[in-house]
Parts: sequence; structure tokens; C-alpha cells
Amino acid sequence: MKQWTASSLEDLPQIAKEFLAELTKSKIVCFDAPMGAGKTTFIVSLLKEMGIKQVEGSPTYSIVNTYDSSLYGELFHFDLYRLTTINEAFDIGIEEILDSNSYCFIEWSEKIRPLLPDSFYQFSIEIKDEQRIFTLSDNL
Repeated sequence: MKQWTASSLEDLPQIAKEFLAELTKSKIVCFDAPMGAGKTTFIVSLLKEMGIKQVEGSPTYSIVNTYDSSLYGELFHFDLYRLTTINEAFDIGIEEILDSNSYCFIEWSEKIRPLLPDSFYQFSIEIKDEQRIFTLSDNL
């Protein structure tokens, strides 16, 4: 388990850099935090750290945004908040994407828990005293 504390948005690029260095055993990360805690904001920092210049923001309505990084290859950012059934995940080809060995950053992953591989990282965000505490743990 690894933890970081952010007092402001300016802390995110360094945390994102350290976070990426920790992803040695899986490229799938499930983000667990309440609405408004900063999941998308942190993922945008990750994508920028991974060389993406034009980040589209949250894929709330499209469910998934795809990016191509010259440093990391194809990247996927999922926001499954609007998913109402697991069949909708099948419709967007989530199984193939999860099996693609690409980086997958998944918000609201509990909606597809049965589809997740055996190995993935869990990332949580806790708000405490005007700070964000980020915790990375693995399910490897």
C-alpha cells in the first residue's frame, strides 16, 4: 500500500508521476471515492503525465475515452457512473479492452466487478481537513 497527501491541485503532477512508477504488476486501476472527491481530476493529471496533451475530461456520457500516448501506448479512461446494467459494459467491449494490456483507469468500477481480472490496483481518495489522501493498494 502506498499513500500520498495533496493540499492543492499543484501537488497532483508529482503524485501522478510517483503513482505511475508504482504500476508495475497491472495496468488496470479502479478508482474508489465519493462523487466530487477528485477521481477525474486525478486521472486528468495522470493522462497529462503520460504525455496526453488534449485531455477530454470525464467520459460520463460516452462512458469511455481513448487516448494514444507515445510513451505508454493506448490508454482508456472509463466513467461507469451512468451504467445501469453490466450488459451495457459488454456493449462497449469492456472485456476486450481489459484484456488488451492497455492502461485502464476505471471510475465506479464496482458496477463491473465480476468482469475485472484477478489482478488490478485499487485507488481510493479520502477527503480530510481540506486535503485529499490518495491510497493505492493492489489486488494482485
